[in-house]
Amino acid sequence: MSNINLIIEERPRNIGNFMVGRLLPFSGKRMVGPFIFIDHMGPAKMNDHQNMDVPPHPHIGLSTLTYLFEGNVMHKDSLGTEIEIKPGQVNWMTAGAGIVHSERTPEYLRHSDKELHGLQIWVALPKDLEQMEPEFFHASETELPQWQENGVSFKLIAGSLMNRQSPVPVFSPLYYLEIKTTEARSVKIGSELYGEAGLYILEGQIEAEGNTYLPKQLLVAKETQLCEFFMTENTTVYIFGGEPFPEERFIYWNFVATTQELIDQAKENWLAQNFKPVPGETGFVPLPPETNNLKRK
Repeated sequence: MSNINLIIEERPRNIGNFMVGRLLPFSGKRMVGPFIFIDHMGPAKMNDHQNMDVPPHPHIGLSTLTYLFEGNVMHKDSLGTEIEIKPGQVNWMTAGAGIVHSERTPEYLRHSDKELHGLQIWVALPKDLEQMEPEFFHASETELPQWQENGVSFKLIAGSLMNRQSPVPVFSPLYYLEIKTTEARSVKIGSELYGEAGLYILEGQIEAEGNTYLPKQLLVAKETQLCEFFMTENTTVYIFGGEPFPEERFIYWNFVATTQELIDQAKENWLAQNFKPVPGETGFVPLPPETNNLKRK
């Protein structure tokens, strides 16, 4: 019997002036552990008059994790943070009761050819912390645990796994692990995983239970303890997951909450522009139609 419960293909979505591949939420699976949203950005080539520009927009009830493979993004938020995200670094912004941020191509790159490729992830906060004060954390690539076993390279981007701990300050039991191979290798780490687990194939391919899986596919396991697969040469995958929450989550636009009342209040606050603004930014992303409202089953 196959241990793969669900295969999710990337679905194109427009996030303003930029196309992404949406992985979560999915109609058959709203969350994997505490992970509630995953977008694959690019790979996109932009010329000297094309740039990423996502104006100020709000979040509640979650932490955002931006991890780039290529390119650069300037992050600004209502805490006063202004920092450039570079490949291999972790940008971890916790919205809690509310935060506003913008994401743009850095000024020094706006008139040159450039590329952008990465993952943008939302992790829902536990119910008792969803109204916490907002926070921001940035980690360089050298701060992340990295090691090799049997010809396989591992990097723990967030959470705890395999007796290692990322410096990223997460708020529930979770993991976000990069696995790379230059030569074909078998990987068996099911005994290390906990909660729910998903595997995203960035490049190369994997084989499991007689089947071959290709890039832009997200595989959700039935039983994390049985996680075992074969990676062909030059393959990169990301395994993420953790303990699921007992409560359902409501999703509307950039808002995640355990109650509809918190969503409605955030909508009213954004319409009235009561969120704290981003210093040095003008303009904002307007509230979208009600059709974007989802509920995690």
